[in-house]
Amino acid sequence: MPDIPFGFALPGGQPPDPNDPAQMQQFMSQLQHLLSAPGSGPVNWDLARQVAASQLAAAGDPAVSPYERNAVEEALRIADLWLEPASALPSGIRTVVAWNRNEWIFKTLDVWRKLCDPVASRMVGAMGDLVPPEARAQLGPMQSMVATLGGALFGGQLGQALGSLAAEVLSAGDIGLPLGPAGTAALIPANIRSYGEGLELPEDEVRLYVALREAAHQRLFEHVPWLRGHVLNAVETYAAGIRVNREAIEEAMGRVDPTDPESMQAIALEGIFTPEDSPTQKASLARLETALALVEGWVCHVVDGAAAGRLPNVVALGEAFRRRRAAGGPAEQTFAALVGLELRPRRLREAAALWAALTEHRGIGGRDALWGHPDLLPSDNDFADPVAFAMADVDLMTELENFDFTAPGGPEEKAPGEQDRRDDDPKGGDTPS
Repeated sequence: MPDIPFGFALPGGQPPDPNDPAQMQQFMSQLQHLLSAPGSGPVNWDLARQVAASQLAAAGDPAVSPYERNAVEEALRIADLWLEPASALPSGIRTVVAWNRNEWIFKTLDVWRKLCDPVASRMVGAMGDLVPPEARAQLGPMQSMVATLGGALFGGQLGQALGSLAAEVLSAGDIGLPLGPAGTAALIPANIRSYGEGLELPEDEVRLYVALREAAHQRLFEHVPWLRGHVLNAVETYAAGIRVNREAIEEAMGRVDPTDPESMQAIALEGIFTPEDSPTQKASLARLETALALVEGWVCHVVDGAAAGRLPNVVALGEAFRRRRAAGGPAEQTFAALVGLELRPRRLREAAALWAALTEHRGIGGRDALWGHPDLLPSDNDFADPVAFAMADVDLMTELENFDFTAPGGPEEKAPGEQDRRDDDPKGGDTPS
């Protein structure tokens, strides 16, 4: 499908024909409405939602059938039962749902807003800086149009990225972030079916494996109260260090002719944002990657343990999902290019090996007790020697095995001996945040 200028499209998802006066009039009316609408932030999220919906309508967004809804509910029920002996964390599922692709966008948009607004605000500010200082006073109220145009540009591009991502994600927690409502386990049947066809594996097995991953994510984020904020703050901290490539913005804006839809179709914001090459930003990236790897590594290890001996193709499924998460799909790569955020756990295999060593040496209770407080989690350096980390403080972790994860909050004080161990850390004891 051709790119939609600013995300606008006529019925059917097609851009207007410059040689058709009626279509051009409709397009210009849409553009005028956009520029006159008051903005509530750096991203025009209404436009982003419209773009994503238009893109999905053109590509196809199958409705969830009653059979699929029942199959999802059954898969998540079985998954929760299988996870009981494999995890010390109790079930985190309060609601079970099957979403189509549009529902995934609608239900996760609040978190995307939280993650993307800080980055977008810097782009909009950079667009305003392109106006010479001596000309700003003369522009007066017209300056707000620059911000509106920037919000529209980013909203249109972000809508296309989210529309593409919605066609690939398999569940609410598929990319490792707590995107959906707390306690809501959600699968996207149409995407699971397509993914299973690509793997040439039975759909029911793929569905159940995805359900295991979703149920494991729910246990983690529901019963580790600090984890949701911990992961999202790690993403926000990294995003705060992303710099804006002003030359790229100037080049993109130089190609805009509001009377020529074809010029707007050519606009692409990829490359506008790049990570700042500074020690602070590198440390921020390391914390983000560690946080994502610890979550994904735990999920992979627990799910493979729960499915062992039950799913005939568990080994093939486990390897396929590890590769998928480590590499990221095409839509995930597009999203990373757009906002400068890579949401894939680069050290997934190392993290999974660490959780496996902890299970072997401390048992399931001792392993999961590490989620009791962020200071107990492995640091980046601990990935190098999983066995050494697993063997450290075994007596302490034996005491923590009886920690009640169903009770609110977590340990109030730092565990005895933990501060000394962290002080020996060459990175100063930084924990992922």
